Amino acid sequence: MKYLHTMVRVTDIDVSLRFYCDALGLQEVRRISNEKGRFTLVFLAAPGDHAAQVELTYNWDPEVYTGGRNFGHLAYEVADIYAICQRLMNHGIIINRPPRDGRMAFVRSPDNISIELLQKGEALAPQEPWLNMPNAGVW
Repeated sequence: MKYLHTMVRVTDIDVSLRFYCDALGLQEVRRISNEKGRFTLVFLAAPGDHAAQVELTYNWDPEVYTGGRNFGHLAYEVADIYAICQRLMNHGIIINRPPRDGRMAFVRSPDNISIELLQKGEALAPQEPWLNMPNAGVW
């Protein structure tokens, strides 16, 4: 058995790609558009790690998706938790659970998918502005 990917449905492919690629730092690996089925699949992966992919499924005909919290979350190991959180904030992303402990943070995608960010190796020393930053919303 081999892990292939996790699929999440998205309502706006351009907004989602700005979040997952521009802000979070994932890279597009491949894209499949199916005119007959009226959908586009975009496969994303962390740089240098194409073994663990996220499939964004965009259905061309609008649908309302609920239950983003029921999905659970995607988790990514990062080299510098503070740097990625600052990058996300610079892109206008709310840090729902700031990395007060220098180890873990949570954000949400435009479609309300929870994303967990975990510091690679040992936790970084706690520091401001993260140390006293409150939670925002649910994560």
